[in-house]
Amino acid sequence: MYDVIIAGGGSMGIAAAYFRAKQGARVLVLDQFEIPNQMGSHHGMTRMLRLNYGHGSSYVPLALDSIKLWRELEAETGRELFRPTGAITIGPADSNFLKETIESAADHGIPHKVMNAKELRAKWRGFNIADDFIGCWDSSAGFLFSEDCITAYKDGAIKFGAEIHENEAVTALKSTEDGVTVETDKGTYQGKKVIVTAGAWLQKLLPEIDLHIQPVRKTISWFKPLEDNIYDGDFPCYVFDTKAHGLIYGFPDFDQHGIKIGSMENDLKCDPDELNRNYGAYNQDEGDVRAFLESYMPQADGELLEGKVCMFTRTPDDDFIIDVHPNDPNIILAGGFSGHGFKFASVIGSILADLSADGFTDKDISFFKLDRFNID
Repeated sequence: MYDVIIAGGGSMGIAAAYFRAKQGARVLVLDQFEIPNQMGSHHGMTRMLRLNYGHGSSYVPLALDSIKLWRELEAETGRELFRPTGAITIGPADSNFLKETIESAADHGIPHKVMNAKELRAKWRGFNIADDFIGCWDSSAGFLFSEDCITAYKDGAIKFGAEIHENEAVTALKSTEDGVTVETDKGTYQGKKVIVTAGAWLQKLLPEIDLHIQPVRKTISWFKPLEDNIYDGDFPCYVFDTKAHGLIYGFPDFDQHGIKIGSMENDLKCDPDELNRNYGAYNQDEGDVRAFLESYMPQADGELLEGKVCMFTRTPDDDFIIDVHPNDPNIILAGGFSGHGFKFASVIGSILADLSADGFTDKDISFFKLDRFNID
C-alpha cells in the first residue's frame, strides 16, 4: 500500500509528490499524459510570479513562501527556474484590481512604487499610456520557466523514491476502511491517502460532489516586435486592467522568442476531453490581444510567431480549492486555480504533502475551503 497516491501529475501534483517523497513516504503519481505536457495548464514556457497581488492580499504570504521554495529548488537542481524582471501593473486610477495590488503590497510591507503616466512613459517607451493611468511597480517579481519547474520537481520526486506512471489515466476512486482504492485504465492501486490534482478533469474524477468549477479554453500568443531592443533587456512583466480589453498580461521578449501575451477575459467554456486545441479556431484567439497591442503596445504589434491553446479551471470567485473531501478524510483535493495558480505550485505542493501526512498545514488556506460554496 502506498502512503499517498497522487491523481494528476501537473503543477500541484508533481510538487506534492516531491515534498511527500522527500518526507520519506511511499508515493505513486498517476497521470493520463506525460509529465510535463501540452494538454493542461502548465505549458507555454513561462508563468508570472508577482508579490503585489491584485487577486487579494491573502495571497501575498503564500507568494512569499512560493518564491522562497522556488529559489531552494533552483539551488538544489542547479537550474534557472525563476528569472527576476520586475512587474508593472497598469490601469486607470479607479481600477479595483490596481487598488488591490497597491493595498496588498502596503499591507505586507512589500517594496513597491506607484507611478504616474509620465513616469511610466519615461521608464518604458514600449507602452502607450493614457494620462489617467497609473502603475504599481513590483521589483521582486519575474517569471518562472514552467515546464522546467515541472521537470525539476519530477526529477526530485524520483530521486526521493516516488513512482511515476505516465500515460495512465485514473478512472475511479473508491473509499475503503483503511484508505482509498484507485482504479486506472491499466491497473488498481491502494493508498492510505489520495491527493486529487487533476486540473480541468477534477470534477470528472469527483462526480459525487459539485465543485462549482468550470474548465475554459484560453490562448497565449507570441508576437515579433516591430522595433528591435524595445521589449527585451530591462523590460518587465506586465498586467493591464483596461475598460476596453479587461485584464491583459504579458512577458518581455527574451532570447528572441517574441513578446508573450494573454487575456484573462472572454472565456470559452469547454469539456477538457473535447477541447478545440487549434489556435486560430476562433477570431478572439489572436484578435483580443492584437486589439490590445494596437492601443497600448503598438511597437509589439508585429508578426504572430506562435499561438497555443490551454485551459483555466475557474471557480465562481477565482479563488482556489484546497480541502479534504467532505465524505472521505483520506481524499485531499486541489483545483480551480483560475488562471493564476502556477506561481503557487511550490507552496501548494508542500501544503498538500503536509495535509496527506498530518492532516494539517500551518499555512492559511481557510479561504480555499469548499464550504464557501455550501458543499456538503
